[in-house]
Amino acid sequence: MPPDLRAALERAIAAATGGGFRIERIAAAGGGCIHRALVLAGTRARYFAKLNEARFADAFAAEADGLAALSAAGIRSPGVVAYGTAAGSAYLVLEHLALGRGGDPDYRALGRALARVHAQAGERFGWHRDNYIGATPQRNRSADAWIAFWRDERLVPQLALAAGRGFGAELLRLGEALRAAVPALLAGHAPAPALLHGDLWSGNAAFLADGTPVLFDPAVYHGDREADLAMTELFGGFPAAFYAAYRETAPLDEGYPLRRTLYNLYHVLNHANLFGGGYAAQAEAMMARLLAEVRG
Repeated sequence: MPPDLRAALERAIAAATGGGFRIERIAAAGGGCIHRALVLAGTRARYFAKLNEARFADAFAAEADGLAALSAAGIRSPGVVAYGTAAGSAYLVLEHLALGRGGDPDYRALGRALARVHAQAGERFGWHRDNYIGATPQRNRSADAWIAFWRDERLVPQLALAAGRGFGAELLRLGEALRAAVPALLAGHAPAPALLHGDLWSGNAAFLADGTPVLFDPAVYHGDREADLAMTELFGGFPAAFYAAYRETAPLDEGYPLRRTLYNLYHVLNHANLFGGGYAAQAEAMMARLLAEVRG
């Protein structure tokens, strides 16, 4: 780490904690594929830090905002220590937590805790600022109707990105047809604007040694709580104990399996835009299934 960046991080941590701090050891940490993740260790404390180019400063500010929202809703999340830019880099410094895997009792606790987070309803769908889903900007303009929000703030921007990246005509044709079909797919479903994690796959949840569930790397907004539940099933899924505990606390409405496909399409399209590969074909197959449901 460059000396000027190291000194800036020491100053930022000292200012935030009200005491002196000197970095004595730096170790690499697992932190995803976008940012460089480090553990900064001093004599009396350790912190988790994310670093990237200065252009990622807004992404770190958005992450700090989301973590604060989750914490305020009553679920354990890493505390935000400091974020900003220094020496040509953007940084986010968080509380260091020793995280591990959980068993069924821990996942039951996570299911109940997530239901409590979802009970924190907003006045409208959206969020007070835009944020990011992975490396993709996520637009959060507020709306009174969930149908309009999901179509215009989730589906349409991903289809526009796909068009700009030169995806095939079939994906764009299916996407335009699906855009028109969203009202039919969500007809009769009137969810409350629940507080969502927004990027809730298994890699963004873990547990403290005492079993306390911890959520991190959010992309928060107020939306249909089923959108969070749907994503938990997209990349490997959580154990059955999690879903049983959630449903005991907050039963799901009829028609969830169809909406699960619709909501997960957003994330599959995002992966297609970020990584290419087979995600575009997966998105096409999902859209074809959804359109078949509308046509009966």
